[in-house]
Amino acid sequence: MASGDDSPIFEDDESPPYSLEKMTDLVAVWDVALSDGVHKIEFEHGTTSGKRVVYVDGKEEIRKEWMFKLVGKETFCVGAAKMKATINIDAVSGFAYEYTLEINGKSLKKYMENRSKTTNTWVLHLDGEDFRVVLEKDTMDVWCNGKKMETAGEFVDDGTETHFSIGNHDCYIKAVSSGKRKEGIIHTLIVDNREIPEIPE
Repeated sequence: MASGDDSPIFEDDESPPYSLEKMTDLVAVWDVALSDGVHKIEFEHGTTSGKRVVYVDGKEEIRKEWMFKLVGKETFCVGAAKMKATINIDAVSGFAYEYTLEINGKSLKKYMENRSKTTNTWVLHLDGEDFRVVLEKDTMDVWCNGKKMETAGEFVDDGTETHFSIGNHDCYIKAVSSGKRKEGIIHTLIVDNREIPEIPE
């Protein structure tokens, strides 16, 4: 740069909501897949200053300065459904700390394992755009790119169909019995009469 300084240049003087330069105490980052999308949770913990900062999708949710107790927890909400999230701060030894994330009272790992049983997720490309479609099996709610879709259910000979639209594309999720007790119901996404493969989350 001509001026010789190392500060980043942003068009129209727009700076990002936060910059990594400021996040010198960043100790943990988690990606959490919810029905309305994948959310990035970042946590700063200043072990000398006692600072705690939580960012969700780049937006500051919690900021506490000069906390004398370095262990504890921070609770906040994530996503459109306002899921309760808690970061636990535990001392491991000396000045080493462990950071764990809980979603709705479960460890992130347990929450995601349970979620894989209660949701189906598909990713597809239509009209030059990527779409992430999530079916919540317990409620039969359908989400697409963070928005809950208007749906219409219909009984058919071999199961049910949940109809919705993405742009001008006709979509439905077909639910049929696997015939096996352990497998239960099989959900298939059909877009413009074409089956879309499911992605594991």
